[in-house]
Amino acid sequence: MASLGVGLHLIRKRGAGRSAAVERRNLLTVCRFSVKTLLDRSCFETIDDSSPEFVNFVSILEHILSHRLKGQTTWFGYESPRSFWDYIKTACSKVPHNCIRSIESMENVRSSRAKGRAWIRVVLMEKRLSEYISSALRDFKMTRRFYEDGAIMLGEEAGLLADTLIGLNTIDFSFCLKGEGVDGSCPAVIDYTPYLKFTQSADSISSDEEEMRTMGSSGSESSTPDKMATAASIFTEQSNLVTKCKRFEQKYRMALEQKGYLEELVRLREAQLSEAVSHNKALQQSLADTHLSHSLEKEQLEYIVLELQDQLTVLKNNDLRSRQELTAHLTNQWPSPVALDANAVALDTLLYRKSEEFPESGAALCRHEPLPDVSRTVTHTESGGQTGATLAPPR
Repeated sequence: MASLGVGLHLIRKRGAGRSAAVERRNLLTVCRFSVKTLLDRSCFETIDDSSPEFVNFVSILEHILSHRLKGQTTWFGYESPRSFWDYIKTACSKVPHNCIRSIESMENVRSSRAKGRAWIRVVLMEKRLSEYISSALRDFKMTRRFYEDGAIMLGEEAGLLADTLIGLNTIDFSFCLKGEGVDGSCPAVIDYTPYLKFTQSADSISSDEEEMRTMGSSGSESSTPDKMATAASIFTEQSNLVTKCKRFEQKYRMALEQKGYLEELVRLREAQLSEAVSHNKALQQSLADTHLSHSLEKEQLEYIVLELQDQLTVLKNNDLRSRQELTAHLTNQWPSPVALDANAVALDTLLYRKSEEFPESGAALCRHEPLPDVSRTVTHTESGGQTGATLAPPR
């Protein structure tokens, strides 16, 4: 039972994959046919909203852009349906001089589907539909966020779709953005009948001619042989001429379409090439300027470093010289301990001599009487290394 379930799952998976591949192929093929019919119709009349070929093309393009489009998750975890306009306005926001803001600001266009249809008409009139699609496809992360696996926009066919839409740049479209064409309430329905017409091949035409001949020969028994042969030959010649004319006309149209497509493709590639060349030149110029400025800054920095090193060396030398001078100055200013001891001995000797000469003062000192103020002046003479002490007389 388990193997049977696995087998059924594989069969369903293969069937789903085949169905998705057939759906993608059908949409792309019908889109290519619709572009050709638009090119044919544009040779005879102006394309507007009333053209059935245009209505069918817009429906096909909506189906392609909405193929396997992810829903928008709400706060409650449910997925609400989403229009392709949500993807276009996000992925094409980087297109230069885009029309996204003007579409969003339209008063008569409310729903997201109506804004998407208005966008298709605007970019067709601007002849930039292929440019918008190519720009959106280049942002693969954004495309992956909006579409599920197996979508046309995620496959290799999307690039072919953008190339196919280049041919529409040769058509002058004229639309009214306030009409029923941008109404978002009407669903997009594809009409497949214009692309299901049976065209006889050369073999089938020849077989029809042989059949007519056999019918003419069988009917000659009951009619005049000369008249039937003449009628058959005339009919055969007319059918051959009509068939050849149709065949040549079809080949001429195909050649004309291919010529226009190739010319538009060549113009687009030349514009892209010139833009790439100019961008490359600008990058090379900026690189050269950056390299030159970098070399100049490097030279300036090296010069500044050398100058700072010289200044640091001068400051170190000045600091060392200042320290030496300060040490010498402090050493010369303050007397040494030996000189202080010699001064003290000399002072004591002088006091002793004075006390001997004036005994009353010594007796006063013994009786603890106050002595008159005596000012002492100690003079230290550094030159010669001699020390002297002087006592001022009492007042």
